[in-house]
Amino acid sequence: MKECTNCHTQSADEAMFCNHCGTPLSVQNTAQNGAPINPGTTPNSGAMPQYAAPIYDPYDHTSEFDPKDISDNKVMSMLVYLMGWIGIVIALLGSHSSPYAAFHVRQALKFSVVDIILGICALVLCWTFIVPFACFVMFGALFVIKIICFFQICQGKAKEPYIIRSLTFLR
Repeated sequence: MKECTNCHTQSADEAMFCNHCGTPLSVQNTAQNGAPINPGTTPNSGAMPQYAAPIYDPYDHTSEFDPKDISDNKVMSMLVYLMGWIGIVIALLGSHSSPYAAFHVRQALKFSVVDIILGICALVLCWTFIVPFACFVMFGALFVIKIICFFQICQGKAKEPYIIRSLTFLR
């Protein structure tokens, strides 16, 4: 039986909370032989801690690239987000054989396509005043995401950018 530390009511061994006051019951309980079990272990595990499975990010492609390729082409990859179309052309000419730079060129091209679509929508529906304002806000959000991508490249990462990765027509 477990005893609540708050109201001292007895509860079943498998209870996680006190039935009387709702206080979480102590983490340390006893095994069948009366020996205490440390939190995060099971009785048959030899007191080895249990760890959660590692988190997998399907949008992080950093492990697919050679670390030397990343370090050699980091600057070219930064240019695609800083300079737009001109940066894309420079990166294609400067590091045409780099898979890392090619990944970021593809991501920057997706940004450019979305920028063009937003510009066309703003021009065609300029008489509504709401659509151009919404497009202006989206341009700002895309600019912030480009800055995030720039700093991810500074860290040597290759992640698909937010918002852009959810646009399935650009895959």
